[in-house]
Amino acid sequence: MIEGTANQNPRYTKYHPKWHRAKIPIFWWIHKLPHIRFIARELTSVAVALYACILLFQILAVADGPEAYARFLAWLKTPFSVFLHAVAFLFVLFHSITWFNLAPKALVVSLGNKRVPPVAIVALNYAAWLILSLAISWILLK
Repeated sequence: MIEGTANQNPRYTKYHPKWHRAKIPIFWWIHKLPHIRFIARELTSVAVALYACILLFQILAVADGPEAYARFLAWLKTPFSVFLHAVAFLFVLFHSITWFNLAPKALVVSLGNKRVPPVAIVALNYAAWLILSLAISWILLK
């Protein structure tokens, strides 16, 4: 108990007698498919963070000079790194697809008095993704 709490409030009790908190099991989400997809999407954000960290490490390696960058490139060619990137790529792909499909629920676009149909928002997201992917591929493979 916090020092002086009972002195400041004589009605204070550590556990309120009227509060009932049902025990929720840790794996409550495995009973319904939408909950599993939600948790999976949230967990795949770890792969997004991993990609961001690897990009930051690459920038640091470039800043440290040619030898550090060569060591970083050598690490990228290891089987562990290739496997890690393949798994992370699949997670990021799942994360992106599920977020693009959720975009109409998070973003309501109106033109005048009419609401843009959810299918149009999803289609524009995928179109932008495709165009940017092609542009980046063209720049890198040129």
